[in-house]
Amino acid sequence: MRLPSGGQIDRSKTLRFTFDGAHYRGHPGDTLASALLANGVRLMGRSFKYHRPRGPIAAGSEEPNALVTLGRGGRQDPNTRATVAELFDGLEARSQNAWPSLRFDAMAINDGLSPFLTAGFYYKTFMWPAAFWEKLYEPVIRRAAGLGAISTDPDPDSYDKGFLHCDLLAIGAGPSGLMAALTAARGGARVILADEDFTPGGRLNASAEHIDGQHATEWAAEVLAELSTLPNVRILPRTTVFGAFDHGIYGAVERVSDHLPQPEPGKPRQTLWRIYSKRAVLCAGALERPIAFADNDRPGIMLAGALAAYAHRWAVSPASRVAIFTNNDSGHTTARDLLALGVDVRAVIDTRADAPKLDGAEVIAGGQITGTRGRLGLSAVQITRTDGRRYWLEVGALGVSGGWNPNVALSCHQRGRPVWQDDIAGFVPGGNLPVGMTVAGAAAGQFGTHAALSNGAAQALAALGDLGIPAPKPDLPKAEDAPYRITPFWHVGSTKRAWLDFQNDVTVKDVKLAHQEGFRSVEHLKRYTTLGMATDQGKTSNLGGLAVMAELTGQSIEATGTTIFRPPYTPVAMGALAGRSTGADFKPTRKTPSHVWASEQGATFVEVGQWLRAQYFPQAGETHWRQTVDREVNATRTGVGICDVTTLGKIDVQGADAAAFLNRIYCNAFAKLAVGRVRYGLMLREDGIAMDDGTAARLAEDHFVVTTTTANAVPVYRHMEFARQCLWPDMDVQLISTTEAWAQVAIAGPHSRALLQRIVDPVHDLSNDAFPFMGCAEVTVCGGLRARLFRISFSGELAYELAVPTRYGDALMRRLMDKGADLGVTPYGTEALGVMRIEKGHAAGNELNGTTTARNLGLGRMVSTKKDSIGAVLSRREGLTQEDGLELVGLRAVNPQSQIPAGAHILEPGAETIAANDLGYATSACYSPTLGSYIALAFVKAGSTRMGARLRAASPLTGVDVPVEIVSPHFVDPEGERLRA
Repeated sequence: MRLPSGGQIDRSKTLRFTFDGAHYRGHPGDTLASALLANGVRLMGRSFKYHRPRGPIAAGSEEPNALVTLGRGGRQDPNTRATVAELFDGLEARSQNAWPSLRFDAMAINDGLSPFLTAGFYYKTFMWPAAFWEKLYEPVIRRAAGLGAISTDPDPDSYDKGFLHCDLLAIGAGPSGLMAALTAARGGARVILADEDFTPGGRLNASAEHIDGQHATEWAAEVLAELSTLPNVRILPRTTVFGAFDHGIYGAVERVSDHLPQPEPGKPRQTLWRIYSKRAVLCAGALERPIAFADNDRPGIMLAGALAAYAHRWAVSPASRVAIFTNNDSGHTTARDLLALGVDVRAVIDTRADAPKLDGAEVIAGGQITGTRGRLGLSAVQITRTDGRRYWLEVGALGVSGGWNPNVALSCHQRGRPVWQDDIAGFVPGGNLPVGMTVAGAAAGQFGTHAALSNGAAQALAALGDLGIPAPKPDLPKAEDAPYRITPFWHVGSTKRAWLDFQNDVTVKDVKLAHQEGFRSVEHLKRYTTLGMATDQGKTSNLGGLAVMAELTGQSIEATGTTIFRPPYTPVAMGALAGRSTGADFKPTRKTPSHVWASEQGATFVEVGQWLRAQYFPQAGETHWRQTVDREVNATRTGVGICDVTTLGKIDVQGADAAAFLNRIYCNAFAKLAVGRVRYGLMLREDGIAMDDGTAARLAEDHFVVTTTTANAVPVYRHMEFARQCLWPDMDVQLISTTEAWAQVAIAGPHSRALLQRIVDPVHDLSNDAFPFMGCAEVTVCGGLRARLFRISFSGELAYELAVPTRYGDALMRRLMDKGADLGVTPYGTEALGVMRIEKGHAAGNELNGTTTARNLGLGRMVSTKKDSIGAVLSRREGLTQEDGLELVGLRAVNPQSQIPAGAHILEPGAETIAANDLGYATSACYSPTLGSYIALAFVKAGSTRMGARLRAASPLTGVDVPVEIVSPHFVDPEGERLRA
């Protein structure tokens, strides 16, 4: 019900919303939960396992029960806590985990089956008969499992990411957070104040306290107003700091537009901030915990602090008549506040025998709640007095306060373990905090308002002192500092179920069963019972479960220990983690320097790694890609073709020890490579498996240019940097990736030298004698532009690769096409490139697949025995050097027009198509226009001894079975005469 006055809501405006199709009204400033309670709705959800009726027990992000789905279509947002969902006009909310309706949930039959669904039941049931699992058990369990459902429609909203830097990050805008931010800001430090609520102030919004003679909320508003005027302060409301990471980095999600029907134009729905802080003060406050008693989960049973929050901030009470069940003084404060606001508090049941008196309500000292009534909402509680008398008291709401737990979650994110503090009967952050973090206020166990203010200022001054930033000591405002008195009381003994974890339906009996079955470690208890494993991470349930286990083992809670927390503090949307990296922006698209030119030629593009490369260049009259590729191959082999090969990894290796370094990186020798020469090299992993191949060109005594395959450009560079920094840090060698710095074009074919002579400046002699195969040089082109020229061939033809600074890559392609027009110059793409490398027998990614060795590739003699290199020793392991091991061979279809499928298994004629008969597999296959036949490269057992043999290439999945002949993998010019011409 809505109280007649008060609250931080705007009663002059009305917001209309729906819940499960029913129409309701609320006001700006309401949350969905407060608005529903104001309309008399207490039932908001069903529990996960037993589908019991549930209402909110809290008023913040710790809420385990009131989980709803907001919106529809692409904006559907499941598992949203109604307690933090900010109300807006037109909001549409639906309950979840209930069928056919929230009031009548057929799955509530599970509650009647609870004796069979105790803790760990899933480890003991659904085992027999085994055949039932796939056909019956799993489908039924999957249908029943889960809470909300995600939408499969595209999300129409955008999400963003950003980076922020500060001297001091204040996490939480309660009294300690506000004071810490104000102290640091007045000292001139760069400050970020982040709070998950849309109205900063923390617990000040839920109390009747006064600070400096004014209402606490007014004081908080004045502090925020001052902070908002300071240029060195950034205030982030609606922002949850969800994780503490290395080096003072914090992750935070700002809900920019979640409180609107849809984001404003140009605005994201949420922003993921990476905050770099020199120091951080954790001012996350404390969370109230419940007391477990029989049937303590009915809608209307809430934390006492939540009752106070709803009354003070939203002018709402779940019922006209309430009671309080407590073991500490804060329960009495709640009762006093409710009475002052006109709520009928029928009784305060205090487990302490020396409970203080309270004007306006009966205090039952030493009493307990031993039962409740109400099917879909609380209607009465059973009170048991110290003398054993029991009676029922009719109330519609019960506020429970079992004490307060400092909110230690973020302090644990780097394995920090909380420590027990007897005077508050709770865990506080230990000494092993994330670097640069301190803790203040209630999060540090300082529950009094004055203590929180003082502690917040002190921690800010200490942080600024560490940074060398002088700041004046502030005059602390006057505030209450009443002592916090508590006598721990964790659960009421009962034969009925008493709930600890409301979302996961974990009861005191479940903890007792875990103890009985030997799961007594706190980590085992958590996993066996699922205590604290729900979406709320056990914010309200963990300590109660630990206390029961401590009682059963006869240990103290301190000795029993506690689990710790990990990010995220509250759930983070996948959209926020992705940011703008969706759709076409999911990953960066790297374009070659000639991309614009290739687009003008009508090229078809293909993704190669993260590069967009020209796949082939169709011309008029060509109706199939094969026609285009065949033309490009034939034109290159008979004339001249050009291809942009910029995507190959390029690494500059410089230093006095550059040659010695490469001699250890590659398995073949590089120490004596002459200046002006290029050598093909093979890198091995430490386990002796082939990692990558490429070339190394020696431009000077202390300067090499290494090329890698496109896919392995980054892994190879990382590998080389690891070797440089960690294996051989004393070597004088430096590495830098120059892949994007140089545009590189392959010029291949019999007329390639003639074309190059029209591009390269005449001062450079390109004759075969002056510039032989595997030569390299720094040259100039087109009248003085610096360039690098390498005489290497991937096609098997006379070929070169010409590199110019990237900015000139497009112009180089256009000049080559212009100068080579009369030579019939033809651009070719990756398909033709692949065909020609298969025809020549060059290994590529399909052969360098992470399982093959130098011997498999036919390169065994390259692994030098005269020097040491990475992987050389392990490459000689017995299992990698077997005589009948896989060897790279060529396959030629017996029927030239029979296509050999890549990946096909190689079998003897007539052999059954089973693994036991497998002789190897085809790695790369294509149609060879040069040979007029389908061909392939393959790994075949003892392949070199099978030349001329006829086998089968079979693909059982596609039903293809092709007779093939084993031939040399070098289909074209096996002697290499063309490339040396």
